[in-house]
Amino acid sequence: MHTAALGETITQRQISYRTKGRGHGPIVRLMGPSDLGHLIKPFVFLDLFEGESSFIGGMQLHPHSGIATVTIITEGNLRFEDADSGKGVIDYGGVEWMRAGGGVWHGKEMSVGTSKRIQGFQLWVALPPELENASVDSQYLESNVMPEVGPARVILGMHQGVQSPVRAPAGMNYLLVTLKPGEAWTYTPPKGHESLWLCVSRGSLTAPQSVTEGEMVIFEPGSSAVTLSAEQKDTFFVIGSATPHPYNLALGNYSVHTNPAAMQAGEAKIAEISVRLREYLQKPKQTTFVPVFK
Repeated sequence: MHTAALGETITQRQISYRTKGRGHGPIVRLMGPSDLGHLIKPFVFLDLFEGESSFIGGMQLHPHSGIATVTIITEGNLRFEDADSGKGVIDYGGVEWMRAGGGVWHGKEMSVGTSKRIQGFQLWVALPPELENASVDSQYLESNVMPEVGPARVILGMHQGVQSPVRAPAGMNYLLVTLKPGEAWTYTPPKGHESLWLCVSRGSLTAPQSVTEGEMVIFEPGSSAVTLSAEQKDTFFVIGSATPHPYNLALGNYSVHTNPAAMQAGEAKIAEISVRLREYLQKPKQTTFVPVFK
């Protein structure tokens, strides 16, 4: 906590929007690029998923272009299998990063782990023009390689001089934070990070208004710090800040670009990849894993 000098006034950064999203089975859609994503872009989409781990098996193959997806686990674990990264387990604080760029199909590269239940977040990040139609880049990072600063894991960007290993564009931070009951933590966004939001997966925060379990809040634009306190139990949340994405959003069903021409190029690449994917799926296989198709 900061102590004010004599005559100094402390202005607490206010919450401007809050939502608990819309649920569909084990997935709650908290924001999309056609609604709150416009306010805090490059962050344009957030899902909170929670339920029996078996629902992962029902995930369908689907395409993306123009964005990167960031999947983190806050409870339980998932297995991954990838030609470049090998096999492993992603649990609390582990990350799947996939820069879809010019086009990709995915959805079967992770499967049920050893836990009966799973909880986590999937975030979409709108890419800048130089990356929105670039090649695909995937990373699977187990929790033991993700750096920590106090109660925060550095998922994207740099926090207090500690850099995430995720190959994300500059200008954004994304942290996974765990606070014990009554514990306070102050986040000071880097210079230029005027977009700021958080979402609680378990527990509740005082920010200074209460933020309850499953709730996402967006703070008013600015550069000041926020002090957050866990209320009556252990609290788990993600917080993101960024330099605002200065481009319009051209939207497709699974894609976000900066202009219609880039969107058309992404859609054409997705269609081309789908032909090869169908051929692959017709071949006999020994596993339910399907690699990221690019």
